[in-house]
Amino acid sequence: MNPITFTPIYQERIWGGREFSTRLGRTLPGSQPIGEAWEVVDREEAQSVVADGLLRGKTLHELWTDHRAEIFGPRHAQAGPRFPLLCKLLDARDRLSVQVHPPSNVAPQLGGEPKTEVWYFLACDPGSRIYAGLAPGTTRASFADKLTRGTVEECLHVLPTHEGDSIFIPSGRLHAIGEGNLIIEIQQNSDTTYRVFDWNRAGLDGKARELHIDESMQSIDFHDFTPPLAHVETGTIAACEHFRVEKKILTAPQDLRPTGDFALVTIVGGRATCGGQIYQCGEFFLLPANDAPSVSPANGSCTVLVTTIP
Repeated sequence: MNPITFTPIYQERIWGGREFSTRLGRTLPGSQPIGEAWEVVDREEAQSVVADGLLRGKTLHELWTDHRAEIFGPRHAQAGPRFPLLCKLLDARDRLSVQVHPPSNVAPQLGGEPKTEVWYFLACDPGSRIYAGLAPGTTRASFADKLTRGTVEECLHVLPTHEGDSIFIPSGRLHAIGEGNLIIEIQQNSDTTYRVFDWNRAGLDGKARELHIDESMQSIDFHDFTPPLAHVETGTIAACEHFRVEKKILTAPQDLRPTGDFALVTIVGGRATCGGQIYQCGEFFLLPANDAPSVSPANGSCTVLVTTIP
């Protein structure tokens, strides 16, 4: 079975830009800033659709529901009703709000979904940075006080970013993406985000954007100080109960799937070929569990992220 490619779903965002076009050569809709490309998604409000081949026009939900053993492998037979991961590209030309995703022990009472994710930095402008975790000495009380004063930035841990860096963002970790970052995001299938601070700025309508102070204060891990960035040349980028992401440099054809299982592949350097198709940097494709072809570098070598479910 050939690799499965999905049509990206582009999302306009006030903080986005057009880097998917200028850096990755994509054709974008309209002229508004595009902040997100949802590459692999199975949600009620958004569905990945197969772009070509015999399954063209099928949704990811249809594949997961009707062809689960063949495409994803028999060990996922008892998994939930929706594909458990959501994969995105993010283009941050302006910094995003300071936000948090609720942990699993808090999310149900807040009416949300837990979300753990990992970021891989595909490209970074000079001086780019992110905010993740808390600065040393921050307490719940001091955070709440600075929030009322509009100075909560003083409580945030700041990290400069560079191409090839990555960081794991578990539920409960306070975070914000700074401007100048092009990011691959692999996450649980969730869309619950609580904004706690938006840099005292107004939205497009001139009004302050909605914040979720109560929900955020219940979700933030106030013991999470100064988490580091990682820079992995090859090996594990992230491993948790929800996903495993490995970085590999290919110099020859390789089967990237675990035995009897599927894998999601993302090109992060060079170009790759698989099943007679050429994949560019930033592109995603799914290798089915049933008899998928090997992945090869198109020109000497290429670098890929391989995402699987533990």
